[in-house]
Amino acid sequence: MFSRTRAAAVLAALTLTGPAVLTPTPALAATTPNAVITWNVHAQTAIYEVARQSPNVTGRSFAMVQGAVYDAVNAVAGAPYQPYLIAPRSRRGDSADAAVAGAAYRVLVSLFPAQTAALTAQYDQALAAIPDGRAKRGGLAVGERAAAAMIEARRDDGAFGTGTWNVSTAPGQWRPTPPAFAQDGAWLADLRPFVVRDATAYRTAGPPALTSAAWARELNEVKALGSAASTARTADQTQAALWWHDRRLGEWQIKRDLAQSRRLSPLQTARMFAMADIANADALTACFAEKKHWNFWRPVTAVQLADTDGNPATTADPAWTPLVVTPPFPDHTSGHTCSTSAVMLALRTFFGRDDLAFSAYSADSGTTRSFTSFSQALAEVVEARIWAGVHFRSADVQGAQVGTRVARDVLAHEFRPRR
Repeated sequence: MFSRTRAAAVLAALTLTGPAVLTPTPALAATTPNAVITWNVHAQTAIYEVARQSPNVTGRSFAMVQGAVYDAVNAVAGAPYQPYLIAPRSRRGDSADAAVAGAAYRVLVSLFPAQTAALTAQYDQALAAIPDGRAKRGGLAVGERAAAAMIEARRDDGAFGTGTWNVSTAPGQWRPTPPAFAQDGAWLADLRPFVVRDATAYRTAGPPALTSAAWARELNEVKALGSAASTARTADQTQAALWWHDRRLGEWQIKRDLAQSRRLSPLQTARMFAMADIANADALTACFAEKKHWNFWRPVTAVQLADTDGNPATTADPAWTPLVVTPPFPDHTSGHTCSTSAVMLALRTFFGRDDLAFSAYSADSGTTRSFTSFSQALAEVVEARIWAGVHFRSADVQGAQVGTRVARDVLAHEFRPRR
């Protein structure tokens, strides 16, 4: 596993000053199943297992579901926290489980109408476990109003637009990468944010100049450690690279496991999920705005064409390939470190501490990775994207900075206790 010293160093480099969001110590939850977790699993099934949305796309979908669920559960609980969009009118005794089902189901059907039959079966099963009566009807009405507000708020937000990346053959500029030579996700750079006013306001220093010593160090680092045939990368680093590259993101399981192990109530779970997922969605938009701005080439291109970068300290290897398949969009900044830093900051803010242990399994690597803190996980993903051969160090470090900054801005304005 990643060293605590390295984790602390990375955390210190990425921690920015700003307002914190304080959360009361989690209380013990009821013994009944947590409907928020159940519907989060249903959301993963619809979003990834069936629709196969890529990680850059899943952020918007999860944010919509969890934002609506949060507003619904918060309203049923008497709105002790600031609503994200609305606090639908609720009466004492309204069913929180019905509110969760109504909110999640309506948002998911709006996103995936082709999955209506399967989602309706899950919805009917959830409602069958709730006694008929006013509480059930009231909870459903609250959930449906929360969902309607979310669906309307995201109407014409730029999702799945027709934008494309700027393909270029100039040294340092992005072009499609093997094996598919595809491009995808350019619309995300212009997606309307969930909270922040301007996703382009998180401009980074950018990648190093191609003629600099810093550039030579970064290229030679990923060339040695990120190669499919690397002899410098350790077995544990290989497992970490594969674990973090799994499209079934470990963060999804981590959030659910923390909710269960910390015995969070449905309201606390809904708030934690919404904090993490909405911060993540805006971090990804800011990250893709950076990708659009810098349009920087990927390691597989840069290593194969290093004889064109004008730097005497780099040499080309036309046969070089990365450990994992390169995603179909530019390098800088790293979407994964943007995303993970936002999620980890949200979790650290919610729990009011960094040193919580957690783990998650990846089918891609066939391993479970365990962490003793949120900062340790963030520190490892910064390295893992280099070990995977898909990002340069600047893209990872600056991506984590973007995610941290965006999450701080999101959490400074949303999900706070009402005074």
